[in-house]
Amino acid sequence: MNEYFYKKLKLTKKRYTITAALPYANGPIHIGHLAGAYIPADIYSRYLKLSGNDVVFICGSDEHGAAIPIRAKKEGISAQNIIDKYHEIIKNSFEDFGISFDNYSRTSSKIHHETASDFFKDLHNKNVFVEKESEQLYDEIENQFLADRYVEGECPKCGFLEAYGDQCESCGSSLNATDLINPKSKLSGNTPVLKKTKHWFLPLNNFDSFLKKWFIEENKEKWKTNVFGQVKSWINEGLKPRAITRDLDWGIPVPLKEAENKVLYVWFDAPIGYISATKEWALANNKDWEPYWKNSDTQLVHFIGKDNIVFHCIIFPSILKASEKFILPANVPANEFLNLEGKKISTSKNWAIWLHEYLIDFPNLQDTLRYTLTSNAPENKDNDFTWKDFQAKNNNELVAIFGNFINRVVVLTHKYFEGKNPELDLSNEVDKKILNEIYSFPKKIGDLIEKYKFRDAVNTLIDLARLGNKYLADEEPWKLIKTDQKDRVKTIMNISLQLCGILSIVSEPFLPSTSSKLKNILNINENNWDSISINNPVVINNINKSELIFRKIEDHEIDFQLQKLNESK
Repeated sequence: MNEYFYKKLKLTKKRYTITAALPYANGPIHIGHLAGAYIPADIYSRYLKLSGNDVVFICGSDEHGAAIPIRAKKEGISAQNIIDKYHEIIKNSFEDFGISFDNYSRTSSKIHHETASDFFKDLHNKNVFVEKESEQLYDEIENQFLADRYVEGECPKCGFLEAYGDQCESCGSSLNATDLINPKSKLSGNTPVLKKTKHWFLPLNNFDSFLKKWFIEENKEKWKTNVFGQVKSWINEGLKPRAITRDLDWGIPVPLKEAENKVLYVWFDAPIGYISATKEWALANNKDWEPYWKNSDTQLVHFIGKDNIVFHCIIFPSILKASEKFILPANVPANEFLNLEGKKISTSKNWAIWLHEYLIDFPNLQDTLRYTLTSNAPENKDNDFTWKDFQAKNNNELVAIFGNFINRVVVLTHKYFEGKNPELDLSNEVDKKILNEIYSFPKKIGDLIEKYKFRDAVNTLIDLARLGNKYLADEEPWKLIKTDQKDRVKTIMNISLQLCGILSIVSEPFLPSTSSKLKNILNINENNWDSISINNPVVINNINKSELIFRKIEDHEIDFQLQKLNESK
């Protein structure tokens, strides 16, 4: 990259803190998780880094809350064994699919316990919390208070029969356990009774004016329509105090003498995990974590599913505001849900595609799943994943368009010019036009990524490969080479190789493994997105032989997946 573009990148460099929702360490990751939060976050982070920005991309296992001991009881092992087991499975799945976290932490870590405890004490000392006694659900058989996932019942807002004590996963409503209709203990199946207990509450009603001003008035145009509508509805209904402590024996102990046998509510401590994970990353890399969370010129972006909107747009911002130390989210581009073959993904019913199992059946096809989930992402409404669509997108788009173009260019370059990039002669208007057009694509794709329109961005990526195929088909270099127009063939292949080079860079956020293969074929290591222009073209000299980038997926492979899915019910 020349000196001018290097200086330009340094001048436009920005700082970003990007977070992806902390997955519960009570089970493996499925495609709904990947499509909802982790692929979009990874695309965004990779793009920003390729554009020369200062980015930290953070996540980690959420290892507290009622879901963990429930799973431990089911598997007959300790809660610690559960989180250790699933933390490794989840972490490995993310690595296998190229999710490029700068730090994947865990909330059982010492640094997180200290950070969350200090956060609570700071707000407690500022008299932010309200301490009060209230009636909570209690299981008389198990002699235990029931909170969050320890209790299920009918959602009072949508009628879903399996709503949890803190949230309905069907309509996304934030609930208190006592709101449930016909509640049942998940421990004994017993109908709980009401019993008094003392807790510390975050008085969200005190943050009403702040949230209206920040979310509705000042930043209305920033939010996705699904996020804005959901949060505005909650605010308009009137916010109520929310208990941020629990009567549980698993979690971070409430750091007060008078709070014996109580822990922090998982949705108080989990978002603070973003901060502790950033601290952990900074310590390991000799950096200062504070600018990433406290400087006003830092952009904080949370990637989540719609079931976490209330926590990231109401509860966590209120906590950050109360601390008087931290920046607020610049955006929360939450996705809707991904269904599977027309039905809601269900972990309890095993109606899911698990990432670690996918790679057993489709080794080295991570990018195919990344592509399918991105091109069909539930960005504004629930979408459906089908195995037939997965096959079609692979065979008709990745193989027939993207892979076909790369293979044709590489094979023809070796056939006509022994793998050397030939000279460029722009005396033909067709070539001038196509060259200008292909160098417009990085900005088009980048602009869409910056607007969180990842489906449109990946479709534009395929359009670039489609344009390359059309250029070759229209100009027919295999015919021209047989005449006296070898110089024209040189130009056609030079432009086609430049297009391949652009593809190798702009495909990286979406298809990181493919991008790496393509750069190896082209013998390039260019990684600077914003420097790509017609005045600063991708430099390609000698190229290697072609290698298989995508393979066709056969009908019998899809039939097997459909059979396996139906047998799992």
